[in-house]
Amino acid sequence: MGESRSLVTENPWRMLRQFTDARIGLGRAGVSLPTSELLKFQLAHAQARDAVHLPLDVKRLVDDLEKSPVELPARSPVLLKSQAQDRVTYLQRPDLGRALSQESLQSLAGHKGGDKGQPVVAIVIVDGLSSFAIQNSAEPMVSQFFADLDCESAGWQIAPLTIVEQGRVAIGDEIGQCLGASAVVVLIGERPGLSSPDSLGIYVTWAPETGLRDARRNCISNVRPDGLSFEHASQRIVYLLHQARRLGTSGVSLKDRTEEVAIETTANKRNFLTD
Repeated sequence: MGESRSLVTENPWRMLRQFTDARIGLGRAGVSLPTSELLKFQLAHAQARDAVHLPLDVKRLVDDLEKSPVELPARSPVLLKSQAQDRVTYLQRPDLGRALSQESLQSLAGHKGGDKGQPVVAIVIVDGLSSFAIQNSAEPMVSQFFADLDCESAGWQIAPLTIVEQGRVAIGDEIGQCLGASAVVVLIGERPGLSSPDSLGIYVTWAPETGLRDARRNCISNVRPDGLSFEHASQRIVYLLHQARRLGTSGVSLKDRTEEVAIETTANKRNFLTD
């Protein structure tokens, strides 16, 4: 008998999968997807659903942050909640995820401060639509950012770190305003894709206040082990903060030119902009 022939017809585009996580070149078995590709799709779909619905383990995240090798700006993060009381409400009412609960507003009241002569940066960690992203990437991203900001000589102050449950991006504006921050950096779990359930999004806003439109924010997306690295994302945050401070604004008025402009770093550190 001759050699058995595979029932799967390979797609010539499959060779391009080494460059992307996108589902291309899947091949076919008859007129259907190969069973292996169908199972991979179902697994990815389940992971995306879990990323949205599984609650953030706040205690574990706080423990990870407190064990960080980089010193945090306060002894422990401030724990906050949005006006969305549960996950179902959060998914159905995005507006409630953009505003702090009354209890959270009261808990922030005593944290406003800082020297008026120095700009204050508020770091806000929000569960968003992917608890996976925040659980796995928030601590290393925050640690990398604080380490890079320490290398700068501009004299930034850091507001108390905050963690928000059931939050959306815009909730960072209200927190930044309550803390008297010059700029707010929001780390949030992005809407999961079928190949990236753990993607972290970062939003930088100068002069945060309630009611700002998305046009006032600069976004850095796809921060994850298989995407944009923590080091590269941190360097982009630092660049955006310096440019926002220089221009007095952020968003569409601040072009992210990190692919074109070299950013100075210490002699012992490589920078992806100058490699």
